[in-house]
Amino acid sequence: MTQKIAVLGAGKIGEALLSGMIRAGWSPSDLLVTARRPERAEELRTRHGVTAVTNAEAAKTADTLILAVKPQDMAALLDELAPHVPADRLVVSAAAGIPTAFIEERLAQGAPIVRVMPNTPVLVDEGMSVISAGTHATEAHLVRTEEIFQPVGKTLRVPESQQDAATALSGSGPAYFYYLVEAMTDAGILLGLPRDKAHDLIVQAAVGASVMLRDSGEHPVKLREAVTSPAGTTISAIRELERHGVRAALIAALEAARDRSRELASGGNG
Repeated sequence: MTQKIAVLGAGKIGEALLSGMIRAGWSPSDLLVTARRPERAEELRTRHGVTAVTNAEAAKTADTLILAVKPQDMAALLDELAPHVPADRLVVSAAAGIPTAFIEERLAQGAPIVRVMPNTPVLVDEGMSVISAGTHATEAHLVRTEEIFQPVGKTLRVPESQQDAATALSGSGPAYFYYLVEAMTDAGILLGLPRDKAHDLIVQAAVGASVMLRDSGEHPVKLREAVTSPAGTTISAIRELERHGVRAALIAALEAARDRSRELASGGNG
């Protein structure tokens, strides 16, 4: 039997999932989408050939619901869906900081909930989607979720107790690299390079280093040491990074992100 999937709240992440599923072989006729603005729903229907429906229609029709709304909109969406979602419907939440228990309390008893934390590189099929099972989610539900998210990058399963740490490393992770590229580009300008050339040099260094980390299997320390000659330029730079406490600052920054994720999950204002 054909499985229908509905993406509720199709912003950039939701559209990336739709596009990825279609490229992976899903028929657009089996994909449903909801959007707050009718013109956005029509845009997605025209661009991808999917069916635009209401949230209630999606809940009644789809076998899997992907909740891709902002965290502050989740409670209202669940109130709207609750009368229409049967207990055997797989519900996948991609809303940052929303625990599976929050959703389980508002839907039919026994509903399988899976929590996913994707990051923005899913927009270029290089994302990481961190997956955790709710109380009633089975292995089959996790496999189904992986099938949906794998077309836009990699997936990784963790216990839900580790989702806040994963959010700090992976969900927010791309922003740290953008920050480093920004700072290193400014350094290039200080050293006399035009901004566009400094940017190109740093971005390609980042891409090349990432591919080497991913494909070589080597520890980052070993890769760094291969670039670090005695009394050379790299060790001079590393000395300054250590003198200014960059390593400790990164550790503290990720710890702060983890703590803020916990606050948001417990109802702290975002």
